[in-house]
Amino acid sequence: MSSGRRLFTLVSFALMLGVSGWVVAGYWPANGMPWLGRSVHAALLTLVALEIVTRAVKMQASARACGIPLRFGTACRVCLAGDFAAGVTPARAGAEPARFLVLAEAGIAPAARVLLLFLELFLELWSLVVVCGSLALAFRGRGVTTAGLLAVVGGYSTFVLGSGAVAWLLARHHAKGPPPVWFRAVAARIRSLGTLHAGHWRTVQQTLRGVRAGVTALRRAQWRPMLQAFGCSVLHVLAKVAMLPVLVVLADPTFPFTLDTLAPLVLWPLALFYGGVAVPAPGGGGFIEGAFAATLSGTIPAGLFAAALLWWRFYTYYLYLLVGALAAGDAARRALRGTMPSTVAAVA
Repeated sequence: MSSGRRLFTLVSFALMLGVSGWVVAGYWPANGMPWLGRSVHAALLTLVALEIVTRAVKMQASARACGIPLRFGTACRVCLAGDFAAGVTPARAGAEPARFLVLAEAGIAPAARVLLLFLELFLELWSLVVVCGSLALAFRGRGVTTAGLLAVVGGYSTFVLGSGAVAWLLARHHAKGPPPVWFRAVAARIRSLGTLHAGHWRTVQQTLRGVRAGVTALRRAQWRPMLQAFGCSVLHVLAKVAMLPVLVVLADPTFPFTLDTLAPLVLWPLALFYGGVAVPAPGGGGFIEGAFAATLSGTIPAGLFAAALLWWRFYTYYLYLLVGALAAGDAARRALRGTMPSTVAAVA
């Protein structure tokens, strides 16, 4: 990571902490910050563990479906390396290079790495569609939260499916041969891309061949392990969905547990988590904290709101940074510095 990017990350983290402090100060309860009971923390830690384990099992099951040997421990490190790198890069852009490097160091073949990451995104997309569609039906008519969720999921799905369709079409027609006319035209007309040459195009072609191989392998995959992987993908999304409702309901037993009060606790955090990908700043640069206050201050009890924001952010972001740094932080940092092995750089 260059010094400029490091500075940008530090500024983003400073903004994030500053907005958190501003929100907490504005909602500081008159009787002081409440302490969450051990049962609340135990439940949240259980959800975090469930979310990580189900993602690792998902990757292992999808690998087994395609005949790729992958250990559970390696799958966990892949997920955690991605979490750490995603948390410190703009728009979570560092996640895939970090995962790719961990897979490379585990001895997974280049084509198999591309396939596993392709399946990761594919399963994530469709599990998100299933979960969000079910939630939209369950909470229909409960206000703007449903519309906001559908808008975020629709935009995310359109982007992912559109990118996949473009990559697949390019893989069919341009996986071999010289750079196409449009590539040379872009390189010639856009000054900032003037250094593009055939070597860069060969790197693009390697990725396109990986996409084509991934689609072919997906067609031949064993359906039972793929169903297991999809089920685990749904469970990991549900674990994220459950964190804020569990925190609020367990911390305040008097909270009115109805569909009207549950809808924003479920839908807005999910929309913020996936919508935060569009924010070009590591950790959101304070956007998530500000949006949390704007959308949920009228739902969470005033005496609990500041604590709910801090602990929800801790269990959905800061804890993943810490665990990811301990489990695979060195690999993630090397991926971000670009000091990957040549076999990784050739395909990434």
